[in-house]
Amino acid sequence: MIQKLISKIQETGAPVVAGLDPMLKFIPEHVKQKAYGEYGETLEGAAEAIWQFNKEIIDHIYDLIPAVKPQVAMYEQFGIEGMKVFKKTVDYCREKDLVVIGDVKRGDIGSTSEAYAIGHLGKVQVGSKAYAGFDEDFITVNPYLGSDGVKPFLEVCRQEKKGIFLIVKTSNPSSGEFQDRLIDGRPLYEIVGEKVAEWGETLMGDSYSYVGAVVGATYPEMGKVLRRIMPKAYILVPGYGAQGGKGADLVHFFNEDGLGAIINSSRGIIAAYQQEKYAKFGADCFGDAARAAVEDMRADIASALEGRSGIN
Repeated sequence: MIQKLISKIQETGAPVVAGLDPMLKFIPEHVKQKAYGEYGETLEGAAEAIWQFNKEIIDHIYDLIPAVKPQVAMYEQFGIEGMKVFKKTVDYCREKDLVVIGDVKRGDIGSTSEAYAIGHLGKVQVGSKAYAGFDEDFITVNPYLGSDGVKPFLEVCRQEKKGIFLIVKTSNPSSGEFQDRLIDGRPLYEIVGEKVAEWGETLMGDSYSYVGAVVGATYPEMGKVLRRIMPKAYILVPGYGAQGGKGADLVHFFNEDGLGAIINSSRGIIAAYQQEKYAKFGADCFGDAARAAVEDMRADIASALEGRSGIN
C-alpha cells in the first residue's frame, strides 16, 4: 500500500491528504435541515448530514489528491450511526481510488492491539469465513506503550500489505509536556523516532517503509531532525493551514527525491467556505470552496518544494 500512496502522490503531483473531520458546525445549514427533515434531530439525522457533507467534499476533490484521513472521533461521537457513516465514507473513498488513512490513534498491548489492528486493517475470522471490518489502508497508532503495543499492528500490516503512521511529535501546543522531555539529554520524540525507523526496517516497500510517522507541521525544525532519523519513513504532517503550518515550513519533512511526506489539512479544506478567502462560494457551493482550497494548498506546497535548493 505504501507503493500505491507514492504512485498516487506522483500521479497527482500533490503530497496532500484531506482530513475528513466533519463537525456539525462545519456543515451548511441546508445540508443539516434536509437530513433532519428526513430523520429528525436525532443521531441518525446527524449521521446523514455528515454523510451528505462528506460525499459532496469527496466528489469535488478526489481527482486532485492521493489520500483522505477520516478522524474516527468525529464519527464516534454520534454512536453507532456515526460509525456506520465512518465505514460508508471509507468505502466511498476507496471506490474513488483514494488511499484511506484512518486517524484512529489506537494503541494498547497484546490481544487488544491485535484486535484493533484486525478491526481496522485486517480480517476477522467468523467460523470458516473472514471479513474485513473498517478496511482502511493505513491507520495512525500511538506507540507510547512500547513494542508490545506496536508489534501486533506490524504483523497485520505484513499480512495485508497495509501500513501505519506512528505518533512521534504532535502539533498541539502542550505536546511538549511529555514528548519534549529529555531522556539522557535527548528529547523523547527523537527516541521514539529511532524506534519508528527500527520497526520500519522490518517492513519495507521498494524505497519507503510501510511504517510511517506523524510529525506536526508547527514544528519544522524538529521535523528536520526527525527526517534524518527516519529516512525511510513516510511522514504524515498535520497542522497545515488552520493550525498555522504553511508550505515554506514543510520542506524539511521531504527527502531530496521530493517524496517522504504527505501534508494534512482538515478544516482548511472541508470548511473552506467559512473562510473569508473562499466566502464568495457561499454555503451552497461548499464543495467548490473545498476544491479551491485544495488547489491553493497544492500550489503553496509545490512552490515551497521548488524553492528548496540549498535548504537541506
